[in-house]
Amino acid sequence: MIERTVAPVFKQVENINIIKARQVTLDNGIQLFVVNAGDQELVRVELIFHNVNWNIRKPLQAFAVNSMLTEGTSTLNAYQIAERVDYYGAFLQSDYNSDASMVTLYTLSKHLDNVLPVVKDIITDSIFPDEELETFKRNQKQKLLVSLEKNDYVGRRVFNKTLFGDTLYGYSTEADDYDKLGRDELVEYFHLAYRPENCTIIVSGKADGEIVNTLNRSFGRNWDKGLNTSLNTFSFPAKGGVLQYIEKPDALQSAIRAGKISVNRSHPDFPALQVLNTVLGGYFGSRLMANIREDKGYTYGIGSALVSLQNSGYFVIASEVGAEVCSSTMTEIEKEINLLRTELIPEEELNLVKNYMLGSFLGSLENAFSHADKFKNIWFSGLDYDYYDRYIKEVREITSEKLLGLAKFYLDFSSFNKVIVGKK
Repeated sequence: MIERTVAPVFKQVENINIIKARQVTLDNGIQLFVVNAGDQELVRVELIFHNVNWNIRKPLQAFAVNSMLTEGTSTLNAYQIAERVDYYGAFLQSDYNSDASMVTLYTLSKHLDNVLPVVKDIITDSIFPDEELETFKRNQKQKLLVSLEKNDYVGRRVFNKTLFGDTLYGYSTEADDYDKLGRDELVEYFHLAYRPENCTIIVSGKADGEIVNTLNRSFGRNWDKGLNTSLNTFSFPAKGGVLQYIEKPDALQSAIRAGKISVNRSHPDFPALQVLNTVLGGYFGSRLMANIREDKGYTYGIGSALVSLQNSGYFVIASEVGAEVCSSTMTEIEKEINLLRTELIPEEELNLVKNYMLGSFLGSLENAFSHADKFKNIWFSGLDYDYYDRYIKEVREITSEKLLGLAKFYLDFSSFNKVIVGKK
């Protein structure tokens, strides 16, 4: 009989193997990285472009261009682009974040030759039709108006502004920013950013030599280099202890954001800080969840995160709580942070977190695509695969004494920027 009152024995994860990306240089100098793994005849092709030439007078250029890539070229309209991709059972999407713009294709290997011409067309010949641009502007303004009614959304954008000001990381989009968008502005940015010298390609899945040759024929030739661009670089003054309260008189819940500028993945303390963050609020069994959700019942969920950006990093605690317990929640958050700064983490709790983190890392390597994602994390941070060796070693060997020292140095609640959106 199984003794169900006794938890099963667990042991620490021993071996974690990452499939390493192979680097290939295409004929025109584009760096292609290949993660060849898996049995299914399926590949994912990612074209990644750095965001460039940030201009506060044109804050939506990069986002609008990326969003409208599939809205038409000089030879294909939006319907024809979607139809040709769908015909082959492929999936094409564009994605944008503050550091990069991406075009991603999922397709069966046998159809790659048929679908790549469509991808090549949209990254070299998009024309941003006026009619589609007006639709985009109208839809985005409506989304913004809806989002601004949500305390969590408002809290996030105000918090980012307190950290990063009017840079790309902190800029708060307003409705009239969309009104100012013009087709010429989009075409200008498209020709600056979507160039081979600003492109990195990552292919993952069953990506053999013929797949590489196909990609070289499509993207390594007949794609000329463009004008000089400058990568976005920002520096941020340390402005700690900012408190902003945005009143919403009818709010039933208050959104909370608290945190500060911190280190990014390239900093040697980053892996250890990830352990500290996990203890505090990085998983369901964290201290913030145990205290503020399970014990006090103030919220359905609360968490913390250490976020790595290209030019910076930041630490944030986020939650939505009942308006009447917002002040009490802030008190409990400060209490949990001070405990990390004054008391050693018990060995049993630390071992649980270590096992959770190593297990999560192992579980995240489920297929070729996830191995490619791990490569992206290090490549765009200027790191190599040694980073993961250091990360695993740090998680396994870190002590409560080291975490106490990190908490004292990095987690001073009085230096946190705090944003509350809700009812007084």
